[in-house]
Amino acid sequence: MLLIPAIDLRGGRCVRLREGDFAAVTAYAIEPAALLSRYHGLGARWLHVVDLDGAKDGVTLNGDVIERLVHPTLCLQVGGGVRSAAVIERLLSAGVARVAIGSAAVQRPEEVMTWLKSFGAERICVAFDVRIGAAGVPYVHTHGWTINSAVSLWEAMAAFPKGLLKHVLCTDISRDGTLRGPNLTLYRECLAQYSGLAWQASGGIRHASDLAALERLGVSGAVSGTALLEERISSRELRPFLTEAASSARSPG
Repeated sequence: MLLIPAIDLRGGRCVRLREGDFAAVTAYAIEPAALLSRYHGLGARWLHVVDLDGAKDGVTLNGDVIERLVHPTLCLQVGGGVRSAAVIERLLSAGVARVAIGSAAVQRPEEVMTWLKSFGAERICVAFDVRIGAAGVPYVHTHGWTINSAVSLWEAMAAFPKGLLKHVLCTDISRDGTLRGPNLTLYRECLAQYSGLAWQASGGIRHASDLAALERLGVSGAVSGTALLEERISSRELRPFLTEAASSARSPG
């Protein structure tokens, strides 16, 4: 498993939301490029960059900032407001390695299938943000976590034919930004139902022990924002999940 640090952008600044709530936002003084340099210095080979303005409003408002983050030896996975082939083309042409598709994957799966075929499954990650509902069913939320689609994660996944997807990012919104620990039950079920996919877990990571627990489950990648941004996990503890050797052995690609 590879640890993928996250950089969330709002108005060009590094921020974190608590449980996907735009009214519960914490802004950090560090500039996006400086945070990228910090993670690169730790040994990260992938970063997950989210345009929060785009996720909410459907327009890529931090595109210029993201393009300036493109790095020769660090792969960017970028999401937030990516709802057209033109935006995907722009990001990939700018040097982004992989594009995460969220709302469109729930609302227009047939169109997203054409993007997967056109750009390739290695360049597209389908991203589902979920809240756990009645009977433990994960329901997908869209538009920057503001709208409950009433579609379960399993229904959203079933819309894509077997063999078409490769990368799937699943975020438990209720854990995101809370440092409560990841939802291991959710990811265990994801792997049980779709074992052939490269699952990325996101939400709640607080300690190195959480990373070890996710690795034991068998997820491909773990996306972490707050714990890394606030340096709650030491570089020594992070190194086994970030080093170049780990990248080749545990790559989400």
